[in-house]
Amino acid sequence: MTTSTASNALPVTVLTRDDISIATRAADKFTQLYYTTYDSPSRLADLPNFYRSTSSLTWNGKPLQGPDGVRSLIEKMPPTKHEMQSFDCHPIPGATPPSLLVTVSGTVVHGKPVQHAPGQRSKTVEGQPRVFSQTFMLVPDSAAAPSQPGEPAKYYIGADALRFVG
Repeated sequence: MTTSTASNALPVTVLTRDDISIATRAADKFTQLYYTTYDSPSRLADLPNFYRSTSSLTWNGKPLQGPDGVRSLIEKMPPTKHEMQSFDCHPIPGATPPSLLVTVSGTVVHGKPVQHAPGQRSKTVEGQPRVFSQTFMLVPDSAAAPSQPGEPAKYYIGADALRFVG
């Protein structure tokens, strides 16, 4: 990241190609780890570790707070299987390393997939793939061990918003 100033203006932070590349690698690593953890049998113990007490989560319009909010949500949820279709990452200038805005789209199945006869549809969403969009604000984790130059920083989820879109 480089900083420049115009006369009588605040410093302007310019992201470099390396900043974008490192941020994208961090987001890729994060999304793979997050959804693998979410779909694992140990998710109740492990998924809340991605959040801090100040983290906010909005799950399909329902606000939750911190690791306890995440835990209360997933303890009532059947097993899941996420298929990530795509993600996009935008570093937010202002700090080194920058916070990251990560948007993910994909499908998720809650419960075991249901096999139907051709032309038959289920009356429930359990076992059916649902399209989702999820946006994360990843914040550099100052409590984590420092990263080496050129390596992605360690992040936690500062904000998380999930919405079913189909």
